[in-house]
Amino acid sequence: MRAVHLFFRLAIYYFSVTAVVFAGVKLFPGIEEFLPIGGAETLLSGPGGDPFESIEIGATRVSNLGDSLIWLLIAVTGAIMTVLPVSWTYMAIRNRDEYDQSLVETIMLLPIAVTSIVIIVHNSLALAFSLAGIVGGVRFRNTLKSSGDALYILLAIGIGLAAGIGAMEIAAIMSMAFNFCFLVLWVTDFGARKGAHRYMRKTHHKTHSDEDAENERTPVESK
Repeated sequence: MRAVHLFFRLAIYYFSVTAVVFAGVKLFPGIEEFLPIGGAETLLSGPGGDPFESIEIGATRVSNLGDSLIWLLIAVTGAIMTVLPVSWTYMAIRNRDEYDQSLVETIMLLPIAVTSIVIIVHNSLALAFSLAGIVGGVRFRNTLKSSGDALYILLAIGIGLAAGIGAMEIAAIMSMAFNFCFLVLWVTDFGARKGAHRYMRKTHHKTHSDEDAENERTPVESK
């Protein structure tokens, strides 16, 4: 029942957001200039000979401070809206014992930071190396409760990167594919083995009654 509710919630959300964006573009054609989309085509057809040659991002289409702020605001908002259903999936499938509220908050806030950082280091190799040094000096002491939770962090970073380069279409596809694939794995209990650790579910251990039942089924050898 919970899986069905999550499926319809995700489907309605993605459909509603897509319909609102499509209607907004139709009613206000000028807003298309500020939408962080189209970056996927730039990446696929981008330069391949010189690794240090920059790739044009969507923010270069705007020409003044006001337009740049609007573009950045829409990009950050798009990143938040794209990662929001990812947090729903985590909250729905995680059992109470291993649930981590700090991870939910990280999933929501990380794309904002990544989006802003991508715009900062764009067209500046020096800033990119400086950022690497700064990040290397920061010690993250939070330990994830499960290796599977790292997928949520990786996805949040990917959404932030996509928003920063103006490729929200990539972020949307990543979000939808991740959520629905996780939902299918959760419903089908894919890869589960009896007695083994089960991600997203409690591990079923043998109880005394199970052991007694097995002993009764096993014939006792006569001496």
